[in-house]
Amino acid sequence: MLTAAALLLLVGGAALFFLGNPLGLPPAVLNVLDQRASVISMVIGLVLGSAALWLQLRSPTGGSAAPKVATSGTQAPAVNTMSGGLVIGAHIGSLISDERSLAISGQVGMVITGDVHGDVRVEPPREPAPQALDGLLAAPVDFTGRARALQDLAAFLKVASVGGAAAAGPGSTAAVTCAAVAGMAGVGKTALALVSAHNAQSQGWFPGGIFFMNLHGYSPDGSKPVSALAAAGQLLRRLGVPAEKLPVGEEEVFTAYHSVLAERATDGQAVLVVADNVVESDQIAPLVPTQACHRLLVTSRHTLSLTARQLDLDVLDKAEAVELLQRALQVRRPDERVADDRTAAAAIVELGGRLPLAVQIIAALLAAEPDRPLAAMASELAEVGERLNVIAALGTSPDRPIAVRASFDLSYQRLTRHHPDRARLFRLLASAPGIDLSTEAAAAYDGRPLSQVRRELLELTVAHLLTGDPGERWSMHNLVRLHAGEQAVQHTMDDAQADALERLLNYYHQIAEAAVSHILSRPSGEAGKRFTGHAQALTWLDAERHNLVTTITSLRHPRYLPYARDLAGIIAPYLNWRRYLDDQLAVAHAALDACRELGDRHGEGPALNNLGNALREGGHFEEAITAHQGAAAIFRELGDRHGEGRALGNLGNALREGGHFEEAITAHQGAAAIFRELDNRHDEGRALGNLGIALREVRRFEEAITTHQQDLDICRGLGDRHGEGRALGNLGIALREVRRFEEAIIVGRSAAVIFRELGDQHNEGQALICLGNALQDVRRFDEAITAFEQAVSIFDTTKDDQNRATAQANLAEAEQQQADE
Repeated sequence: MLTAAALLLLVGGAALFFLGNPLGLPPAVLNVLDQRASVISMVIGLVLGSAALWLQLRSPTGGSAAPKVATSGTQAPAVNTMSGGLVIGAHIGSLISDERSLAISGQVGMVITGDVHGDVRVEPPREPAPQALDGLLAAPVDFTGRARALQDLAAFLKVASVGGAAAAGPGSTAAVTCAAVAGMAGVGKTALALVSAHNAQSQGWFPGGIFFMNLHGYSPDGSKPVSALAAAGQLLRRLGVPAEKLPVGEEEVFTAYHSVLAERATDGQAVLVVADNVVESDQIAPLVPTQACHRLLVTSRHTLSLTARQLDLDVLDKAEAVELLQRALQVRRPDERVADDRTAAAAIVELGGRLPLAVQIIAALLAAEPDRPLAAMASELAEVGERLNVIAALGTSPDRPIAVRASFDLSYQRLTRHHPDRARLFRLLASAPGIDLSTEAAAAYDGRPLSQVRRELLELTVAHLLTGDPGERWSMHNLVRLHAGEQAVQHTMDDAQADALERLLNYYHQIAEAAVSHILSRPSGEAGKRFTGHAQALTWLDAERHNLVTTITSLRHPRYLPYARDLAGIIAPYLNWRRYLDDQLAVAHAALDACRELGDRHGEGPALNNLGNALREGGHFEEAITAHQGAAAIFRELGDRHGEGRALGNLGNALREGGHFEEAITAHQGAAAIFRELDNRHDEGRALGNLGIALREVRRFEEAITTHQQDLDICRGLGDRHGEGRALGNLGIALREVRRFEEAIIVGRSAAVIFRELGDQHNEGQALICLGNALQDVRRFDEAITAFEQAVSIFDTTKDDQNRATAQANLAEAEQQQADE
């Protein structure tokens, strides 16, 4: 009897601790229970076996087993809520979450975020991130030869379809899943890889998708290659993982990548990844698939130390090189010069080193002069080659093939003689920050009308000095860029490169600002008309991201530092939403450095705010706290109360996520007080929402309820329907904590209705999960099942596999509970 009484006392104490304060005990008593939580847990562990049955009978869920939560194979530090957002799902259990989601064993939910970035706030996305089903560039139309290499790669790729998936089984790791093509610059490695990938695509060998990545291992400007971590993150996005589900830590990212590949293997969805321009093994080794059905095809100028099928690519043999010259000449019009003078054709390809790139450039020169005999071209190439050999002997030639330099020199000389404006554009493109340019950006850079610049770009492509794609993005082979860069240095003043760069920066500033206004769901004025909607704006930002980040981080001259500062602030919300955390951190540091270099205290405060947000998103909470404290101090010094309030709000978020709950409460109270003083009702409501979340962390649920109700009243008064939905969701969570289930059901249903009216399917689905949880609490299983079924349907539509799995798990649990009634 004494043992039973002790057991009941222990369990009763635990119930008080975990389920709120249903008996209305004084705060002092609750504080003691909070402080003794770990001791209580240890004691309960000793009698857990005896207590299990009692807890099962007393549980509002009837003791049914909690379903396992579907995850992407990663476990990051537990996070309950984020930045003034709505957290759906609050049953007790072990927390398994990424930085954007709450996944609780039993009943699960997600987070609606509302971070503050300097002078802008990130609102939740209104539509799912686009998913790339295929990412191949076009294969070169004049590809010639390489029969043995194509045969070897086809055999390697076909095994993935036939032997890997069918014979070995999806879980097999017996096969070598990586092939590495090595060879000198200009030898045609990328072309071989693309042709092989297109052949595999036409055969249907990789139904899970074929994805092409340029890892930029040999950029002439010395910029850092794409890391394995960044490549894995990009692949996860293109494999369909929503941005808000991407993990942060390096180990977690690679684990998630391999988990997604494992899921596709189980489903018979073989995947091919083509990784171009890999400079070292560490850049690609973590991405090698472990399932026999998948393949990784790598190109490099070096023989990489990988467990891989190695294929060394040499220059073309003479017959293949002559055939390439003939085919390249006949792309635009019939041309019989090779057939008429095969001796001169053989001499030309030898002078071009039998390198595909050099042969194609020479063919473009010949195609531009259809009446010129091949023998005349061979003579000119020989003359230029002799001159370059003298330069090389003097030790002044860059490290690249003489044959390629000869073809470049001839092609460039023709440009300067016949098309000086095109030659100027060619030189400017070599100096542009980033890896490629859109037609629009090139026109802004050049300063001439769009239609005129497009024609020039097309002609440079015909001359094999540029490569273009159907999306009208233009890039240079690294060898071509080196040559053009040499010419650009000699014409810096003539080309007015400083003015050209300023035009490009103004273009990026204007268009990025318009695009991000759509991401924030508040486009206005002429800038807002630049894009038709969220999806088009997001497509532009995705295409320009690398260029924008490279531009911001590479600007050093005082003339351009204001652009680095402003662009960084503009794109911060986009980088945060897309979860490009490394980029977000890099541009935040660049902006801060620019402000300090300029002595711009007014810019330094927002820059520190954005840096703090980037650090917090990456899990560096203490550094984030320091950054936000610095921002608040600067705003206070400047008498900027509005900036101080936002800095305090961000500080509160960092403090809460770092476990400093009482300090977080103080910071959020300070932010709310400032916005109330300024009569800024919108930000006051958001600050109150954050305050309520922090109060819940220290189990001050009644205060949290009051605070969320205040947030709700403000949003209703402002007509802010989205904020109203967010406040209702947070209020519902707090109500459930104190077992006011009927009220939680009412506010949860209202939140779902609001998000449905707004067309916000993502948050509607989350609200339905929350509603279903509350309905389960009062054993209204029919209604709970309906809510979960609706959530499953929504996440099916938005292709959100993880949230769909969450809703499905809760649905299965509700159905089981109903069956056990």
